[in-house]
Amino acid sequence: MIVILGLFLVIPIVMALWVSLTDWNGSVNPFHTGPGAEFVGAKNYTDLFAKDGLTRANFMQSIGNTFWYVLFVVPIQTALALSLALLVNNRLLKAKSFFRTAFYFPSVTSSIAISTVFLFLFSSTGAVNALLKALGLGQPNWFIDDRGLIRLLFNAIGVDNPGWGQHDILGRSLWDWVSGPSVALTVIIILVVWTTSGTFMLMFIAALQDLPVEVDEAAALDGATGWKKLRHVTIPMIKPALFLVLTLGLIGTWQVFDQIYVMGAGAPNGTTLTPAFLSYQQSFKNFKYGSGAAMAFVVFVIILVLTFLQRRALTDKDERRPLFGRRKQVGR
Repeated sequence: MIVILGLFLVIPIVMALWVSLTDWNGSVNPFHTGPGAEFVGAKNYTDLFAKDGLTRANFMQSIGNTFWYVLFVVPIQTALALSLALLVNNRLLKAKSFFRTAFYFPSVTSSIAISTVFLFLFSSTGAVNALLKALGLGQPNWFIDDRGLIRLLFNAIGVDNPGWGQHDILGRSLWDWVSGPSVALTVIIILVVWTTSGTFMLMFIAALQDLPVEVDEAAALDGATGWKKLRHVTIPMIKPALFLVLTLGLIGTWQVFDQIYVMGAGAPNGTTLTPAFLSYQQSFKNFKYGSGAAMAFVVFVIILVLTFLQRRALTDKDERRPLFGRRKQVGR
């Protein structure tokens, strides 16, 4: 197992890290420094944050898009998965196997196939707009509209491009950072929530089925029902499963690629661009493998930091380790 992990995981990561420190264009051996693979140190990283240009602009836009994408997808898919698990695990529900299979089915269907179906569903003449028209509502140009949802809310109350939003942060205005996911990205959010909730539902079901029956009975005797039982009994006892679902959801959302590749490749105006797709585009389209690898490692660090913060937030206060130094020993 160690040999396999080293050969197919550790060694490629180390090789990619080296590539991120070069200007390798893919035409020569990246480990023989010279023309086409010169060692440039941290230049690929500093260019992403400090050098004005298209590379930084695209990368920062992809980071902003993904932050909003994660902010919407992870909580919604977690809440939906837990709700489905509680529903399927209900003792009074009949045909549990049918519902479990039905909810899980989108998760095992090809992401490319489902993305293609969603392109038809949300097209200007698709089923979604036909339904909205029948209800007397507007018919958005889903994959053409690059306006952010938060910006649309501001516009609804008469706020458009305010003075406080003109401050520059890493090459983008504050107004661009807070504009929210675009209408086009919203379709991808809906798609991903629908296709991933089934997998996480199974994890929650496994955790719920491991809960001791005595705990439910004791909670019922104490008068805990409904929301109180869920909040004070069920969720604390399935916290390990909750942490697993949140962590996998966080990692998966930062690595989203298939749906972006099929549903616009960053269009419109880069509002569906993600770091994973931009890294692929920079490497295999523009032949700037060093820059593409640097993007991947920046995302890697972001995932590590967010996972650490998430774990710390889900850990009980008396069990948290201090960030710096050792915990003081309390005398008897």
